[in-house]
Amino acid sequence: MTLPGFLIGAILATLYGAFFHLWRGGGIGRLFVYIIASWIGFWTGQFLADRTGWTFLSIGQLHLGLATLISLIFLGLAYWLGRYESTP
Repeated sequence: MTLPGFLIGAILATLYGAFFHLWRGGGIGRLFVYIIASWIGFWTGQFLADRTGWTFLSIGQLHLGLATLISLIFLGLAYWLGRYESTP
């Protein structure tokens, strides 16, 4: 992975997390959770696409198709897990 590819991927993953936070709301803590979930999902998708050879929406070495899909799945999972409230 080249440095420009890594930077574009990091920027996109951060934007996915930030836009998800704008859509679903929450405090600053949730913003960090969404950004971290988006990063983990994006790079997991990038790794899986690289290993399986999936080239849907690829830009150079960056596999945006699967990386974006897995990032959105991780964001949904983070949102779902964050909805849990414990009762005293």
